Amino acid sequence: MNDLKQYIETNKDRFLEELFSLLRIPSVSSNPEHKPDMLKCAERWKELLLAAGCDRAELYPTKGAPVVYGEKIIDENVPTVLVYGHYDVVPVEPLELWKTPPFEPTIIDGKIYCRGANDDKGQAFMHAKAFEYLVKTNQLTCNVKFMIEGEEEVGSKHLYDFCKDHKEMLKADVILVSDTSMIDSETPSITVGLRGLAYLEVEITGPNRDLHSGLFGGAVANPINILCKMVASITDEKNRITIPNFYDDVLEVSKEERALMAQAPFDEKAYKDALDVAELCGEEGYTPMEHVGIRPTFDLCGIWGGFTGEGTKTVLPSKAYAKLSMRIVPNQKPEKISELFKKHFESIAPKCVKVEVRPHHGGNAYVSPLDMPAYKAAEKAFEATYGKMPIPTRSGGSIPIIAGFDDILGIKSILLGFGLEADAIHSPNESYRLDHFYKGIETIPYFYKYFAEMK
Repeated sequence: MNDLKQYIETNKDRFLEELFSLLRIPSVSSNPEHKPDMLKCAERWKELLLAAGCDRAELYPTKGAPVVYGEKIIDENVPTVLVYGHYDVVPVEPLELWKTPPFEPTIIDGKIYCRGANDDKGQAFMHAKAFEYLVKTNQLTCNVKFMIEGEEEVGSKHLYDFCKDHKEMLKADVILVSDTSMIDSETPSITVGLRGLAYLEVEITGPNRDLHSGLFGGAVANPINILCKMVASITDEKNRITIPNFYDDVLEVSKEERALMAQAPFDEKAYKDALDVAELCGEEGYTPMEHVGIRPTFDLCGIWGGFTGEGTKTVLPSKAYAKLSMRIVPNQKPEKISELFKKHFESIAPKCVKVEVRPHHGGNAYVSPLDMPAYKAAEKAFEATYGKMPIPTRSGGSIPIIAGFDDILGIKSILLGFGLEADAIHSPNESYRLDHFYKGIETIPYFYKYFAEMK
């Protein structure tokens, strides 16, 4: 692949203009007003996949946004790689915090500023251009399939059925994904684990109406007070979760993998300074990076009730509410964890209030074995372009559909992320570094080369 860097250099401007044609489409999946934009973006992806070298590309309708599918089958006897990405983005609000128009890609200081620049149009598009290079130079060694969906930012709720309905079409040896981050620009890494999620809402009811806090306070339970006490009891002084049987299914990470993860550079002072906190807080016995990568958590994501308007109102509220999330690790199941929480939360409620627990959504955790051929191929690909071996990392975030692929299709995924924490995905002024975009296009072809050799 001696001509790979030259191919990228020669086609840089075209690559960017094609990417910008995707970025300019406001494909916000959570807003029904953008349904025409979703279709427009899917159609543009279809055009780009055909231009890159797919023998066929089609839009498959779902009950939500369409799935873009493309493929190039060169030989039934060689490995097949299924590339997954998503073309939907999150809302851009608050608009006043953007320094540039959120759907007009703007290059400043070597970064593309635009919603979707990193997550996930920029990262997914690297795969189309890497594939294009391999096709145009007759160096493609694997069959390649693309599945680009439009609902990842709202839970991929219709992709599960799509996968069940098209298992034969989606058959592959591995799923290749770029929707994660690197440790830093100089330290390549492969995300080998994603935490799962159990998300719930609770409602605490006391008296049948709001009461005067002077006339009734002290005699009647305040639901907000009760809720705060109940939520506070879910973790102990060691920051362990107190729900009975919560840790029963936790799959402990081996000492060997923890040692590999510990090779990642981590500056605790810089970490604290960036967040403006004086001290970190996590489960006893684990490092900060292990707290967010390999351990389950319990968090209060929102709490409300009573009077919160301007001024004062001496009210003892009838109801209090909270939204709660529990990040879970491999082997834990969101349905079981939600049920354990519900049972425990109801059991600790005093008789002076009524409790209702409503599960929202969730997903399983995912872990990628370090000894499978696809992981070894990814290691060699990074070594070829960065001159050093990547470090395996566990992400604290969740991409529930990755575990869904494992369950439904029986295919493991490799997460080759080229983003950075500083790219501010989901926030105003999302960006993606140009050098990372090009480095991704340079690295991905080596994955195909080494994967074919190992299979």
